[in-house]
This record gives sequence, structure tokens and C-alpha cells, in this order.
Amino acid sequence: MKSGKKKNYNLIVGGTITGILLIFIVIGFFITPYDPNAMDASAKFAGMSLKHPMGCDNFGRDILSRVMKGAGTTLSVAAGTVFIGTFFGMILGAVTGYFGGILDEILMRVNDAIFAFPSILLALVFISLLGSGSYQVVIALGIAFIPSFARIVRSEFIKCKNMDYVKNAKLQGAGHLRIMFVHILPNTFTVLLSAIMIGFNNAVLAEAGMSFLGIGVQPPQASLGRMLSEAQSYLFRAPFYAIFPGAVIILMVLGFSLLGDALKREEQ
Repeated sequence: MKSGKKKNYNLIVGGTITGILLIFIVIGFFITPYDPNAMDASAKFAGMSLKHPMGCDNFGRDILSRVMKGAGTTLSVAAGTVFIGTFFGMILGAVTGYFGGILDEILMRVNDAIFAFPSILLALVFISLLGSGSYQVVIALGIAFIPSFARIVRSEFIKCKNMDYVKNAKLQGAGHLRIMFVHILPNTFTVLLSAIMIGFNNAVLAEAGMSFLGIGVQPPQASLGRMLSEAQSYLFRAPFYAIFPGAVIILMVLGFSLLGDALKREEQ
């Protein structure tokens, strides 16, 4: 009973935080109080006010508008990253887990070699080849995330492929592709969904970190990590410059972490 209450608490709080942030981000895709890139020399480091609820940065740009756009950029990069990692990881994990044998040995040894490198370090290698920018970050991080999703899906396929419903499907003449993607894959969705939430968590942090270092999203495009990088020189003069994008990153990570934890408990 106690565990159930905690699970529901995580789901409710995580869902509420994520839902509010999604509304905030969706609004930012269509309308912001000001042009996020519009500069106003007279408003440099303007404090929080009714006109600028989050203040202005060193170029006189409205921080609220940039946070709305930046959160959308960060979440879009995270979504693209998770999509690439999930899609190709799911296919790789399904094939190796279902067929096994020499194919499994070869592909998973390659997968393990890639997985041995930290995802951000691996993404940096791809960024050096592809160049910097939001699309390049999506591709680089997406490739770096494939091994982790492949391992999760593979373990689920190994666990499910000898179950009775799979044997019945084989007796009825179902082909390998149908068994893999119609019979087995839907039974991995709970585990996969939990991994996706954790993937979003990691992708948000990875994008913010890379943009902070200047190798992710490039100016003048707003990104939460980029805003933190720009704000670090003005922490004492204008602390609100860093507080608000930093707070949104924390809330994103917290929301996805709680949802991932709730879904993980659902599996048990």
C-alpha cells in the first residue's frame, strides 16, 4: 500500500510538472511577449517588472520570451534525440534479442563497445564530424542514445520470445516480423516508456550541457543551456539571468524523472 501511494505521488507530481511545462512551451511556439532576439540597449539588465517579468539580459532581450523559446528548443532537441535512439535501438534490440546466435554476438559486441563511452563524449565525437547546430546535436545525441535503448529492448525480447503466446503465434504460421512487432513489441511498451522518460531526462541535460559549452545550439537561437552560458559572466550583476533558465531545466529533469520512476514501479 505504501509503495502504491508513492508511485501515484510520483505520477501525479511528475505529470503535473511536465504538463505545465508543455503548456508553457507550446504557447512559446506560437506567441511570446516580445521577439526573443529583439535587442533594446535601454533595457540592458533591466530587473524583473510587469513589463519584463523575468528581466532582460545583457543585450536588452526579454528573458521570459527567450526562456519560452529556449525551453521549446531544448525539448525539441531532446524529442528528436529520443526518437532516433528509440527507433533504431528498438530495431537493433528486437533483431538481436529475437534471433540471437552469431548475429546477436556481433551486433551486441559493437553495441557494447559504443555503450562503453559516455553518451556526451560520444556525441562530441559526432559533433566534431557533423559541425555544431541544433540538427547536428539531435543526430549526434540520437546516435549516442541508440545502445542504451537497444540493450533494454533486447533484454525484453529475450524474456518474451519463449513465452506461450509467441509459441502459439509460430504454430499458427505467423512470420518472424509479425511475431516481433505485433506480438512481442507491444508487451515491451511499459518498460520502453519508462526508458523513454529517462531518455528525455538525459537528453535535456545533454543538450543543455553541449549548448553551455558552445557546441550545441548556436546564437541567436535561444536554448536553455546557451542562456546559462551567456549568463555566467553576470551572475552577481543579474542573477535572474541564470536563475530562470536554470529553474526550467531543473523542472524538466524533475518531471521526467518522476514520470520515469512511476512507470518503472508500474512494471514491478
